[in-house]
Amino acid sequence: MRKPSPQLDGRQLIAALNPETHYFSRLSARSALYTDFRILLDAVSQPLKSNGFRELVLERNVLVKPSTSSRKKAWKELKPRYLLDSEHPLFAAFWVEWIRCQCEAERGQVAYCLLALNDRLVADLGSELLFPLLRRAPQPFRSADVLAFINRAKVGHPETVSWTENTKRAVAQKYTASIRDFGLAKGKVNKITVRPALYGAPVRFLIRALRVAGRKEMEIVQAPIFRLLALDGNEVIGALSELNRQGALRFRMQADVVELEIGGRS
Repeated sequence: MRKPSPQLDGRQLIAALNPETHYFSRLSARSALYTDFRILLDAVSQPLKSNGFRELVLERNVLVKPSTSSRKKAWKELKPRYLLDSEHPLFAAFWVEWIRCQCEAERGQVAYCLLALNDRLVADLGSELLFPLLRRAPQPFRSADVLAFINRAKVGHPETVSWTENTKRAVAQKYTASIRDFGLAKGKVNKITVRPALYGAPVRFLIRALRVAGRKEMEIVQAPIFRLLALDGNEVIGALSELNRQGALRFRMQADVVELEIGGRS
C-alpha cells in the first residue's frame, strides 16, 4: 500500500479521522450509490488511477447510463464518495481488503467503512447515532432521528447552518436508505437495524486506515472508529481475538504491548 507523503499528515487524508473536517451534504442529491460502485469495481481486476475509473464511467459506460449527461453526473457523485484513485492511500487500503472479501455482506461492510472514512458526517452518524441502534438490533431507524442529529450538529459544525431544511431532510432520507443498501438495516419504508456480523476485511481495513493516519498499535485497539462495525471498548479486543482464532489476522495483547498483523500488502 502506498504510504502518504511525509509532508502531509495522514489524518488529513482521512476525513473521519481529521477533527478539522467539515460536514458536507453529499447525500442530499443521491444515496451512497453502492450498486453503481459495486458494478464499477466488478469491471476491473486491479485498482486504477482516477482517470482510469473516469474512462470506465464516461467512455466505456460500464454503469450503462442512457446519456452523456447521466454518465457525467454518475462520475461526479461517485468520485467524492469513494475516492476511486489507486494513488490515494485510503482507497489503496480499501482495495487490498475488498479483494479479500468472501461474501456480499463482507463487501457491504468494507464499502460502508470507505464511505464513512471519507465523509465526516457519515462517520459521525455511524459512530454516534447508528452505533447504539446496531448494538441493540433490531431497532427502528428513522430519518427523523438523523435530521435531529444534523440540527444538533450546528454547535460543532456551523457549516450546517447554511443548509436548507429540504437539504437536511434529503440527507436524512438518503442516509437511512444507504444504510439499508450496505446491509446494516432492512425495510423499504420503515427501517430496522441489523447488527453486522464479524468479518475480517472491514476490521482489517479500519486498521489500515488508522495506520495511514499514523496511529500506534494501542491507539488502534482503542479507536472509536470501530463503532462503525458496532464494536467499542473491550469488544474490539474480543473481536480481534476472535479473528485471530479464525486466522483472519494475528493479534496478541499483553499489558500495554500489542502485536497486530493483518497480512496482505501494507
